[in-house]
Amino acid sequence: MIEAIDLFCGAGGLTAGLLKAGINVKAGYDIEEKCRYAYEFNNKACFINKDVSLVNGREINSWYSQNVPRLLAGCAPCQPFSKYNQGRDTTNDKKWPLLYSFSRLIEEELPELVTMENVPDVTKHQVYHDFILKLEELGYYTCGQTVVCADYGIPQNRQRHVLLASRLGEIKLISPTHQDNWVTVRDVIEGLPKLVAGQTDIEDNLHRAARLSILNLKRIKASKPGGSWRDWPDDLKLNCHKKKSGATYGSVYGRMEWDRPSPTMTTQCYGYGNGRFGHPEQNRAISLREAAIFQTFDKKYQFNSPNNQLTTRELGTMIGNAVPVRLGEIIGLSFLKHLELLGIFDH
Repeated sequence: MIEAIDLFCGAGGLTAGLLKAGINVKAGYDIEEKCRYAYEFNNKACFINKDVSLVNGREINSWYSQNVPRLLAGCAPCQPFSKYNQGRDTTNDKKWPLLYSFSRLIEEELPELVTMENVPDVTKHQVYHDFILKLEELGYYTCGQTVVCADYGIPQNRQRHVLLASRLGEIKLISPTHQDNWVTVRDVIEGLPKLVAGQTDIEDNLHRAARLSILNLKRIKASKPGGSWRDWPDDLKLNCHKKKSGATYGSVYGRMEWDRPSPTMTTQCYGYGNGRFGHPEQNRAISLREAAIFQTFDKKYQFNSPNNQLTTRELGTMIGNAVPVRLGEIIGLSFLKHLELLGIFDH
C-alpha cells in the first residue's frame, strides 16, 4: 500500500480523498493549529503543527514503513499565485517560498511519488517552473495539468492545477469521470433542512446561514437563480454597480442555479455579497455545511471541536482553502493506476 505525508494539510481535504482511494496517510503538517481537530478526528491521522520550512527530509522519512511506495503530497498556500493578486507585488508574501521548501524536502527524502495541487495561475510564476525543473533533475517523470473539477464529479465550477510526479515511470491523471454528467447543486444539497438567514440547524452546527440586513434580504428576494444585481430595481443597487467600473462584477450578490455546479468555493463563501453564494431558492446565503458539501467533504465531516468552537470566518477559511476531497481521491486513484500499470501491485 502507498503511504503518504500531506504537507500544508489544513482541515484534511486532500488526506480524506487519498484515504478514500486506499492510500495510507500517516500524518499531515500545517502551521494552523485550528485545523488539528478536523484533521485528526475525521481522518485518524496525526496532525503536526509545524512550519514546513522548518521540517527536514529525515523527519518526513521517519513516518514511512520500510519497502512501501512513498508519496509526498501537498498544496502550498495559493494566495501568492491567485488571479486576485495578479498585478500586485506578492514577492514578500511569507507564503511565497513554501514551494521551495516543498522542493527541498523532495530532494532530501526522494520519495517515489509526489503530488502538488494549486490554482491554475501557479504556472505563471518562476517558482513553479523551478519546482518542475528540480523534479526532473532528480529523475522524476512529471505530468501537470489544469483540471475542471466538475469533470471529475465535484459539484463546483472550480479549476485547479494538479501535478503528479513519479521516479518509477511515466504517470498521468486518470481520465475524467463525469465530463458529460456533472453533479449539480440540486444533487448534493436539495435534501438538507431548510434555513432562514441567521438560523442554525439544531442537529448540525455547521449548517448555519449568515444573518442578512433588511436591505440584503430585499436584494436576495429580488435575485434570480443564475442572475445578478442587474435584476434588481434601481433602489436596491449599490452605487458602485451603477458606475462603469462596477458593471463587470456580475456574479456578486447572485443566487446559484439548481441544475448546474456551484461557483468556486472561497474562504468567504458563506457571505451573500461575496460572490454567487445565494441559495438557489431560500432567501439566504449558503451554509457552511453546504459549502463543505460543494468541496465534497462527507456530510458528517466535523470541523468544530466540542471544546473549542471556531468562528464562522475561521470555518469558512478552512473549508474554502481545502482541496476538494473528490479531487484528492482522483489523485490517489491515479497513483494506484500508475503502480498497477507498472506491475508493482494490483489495487
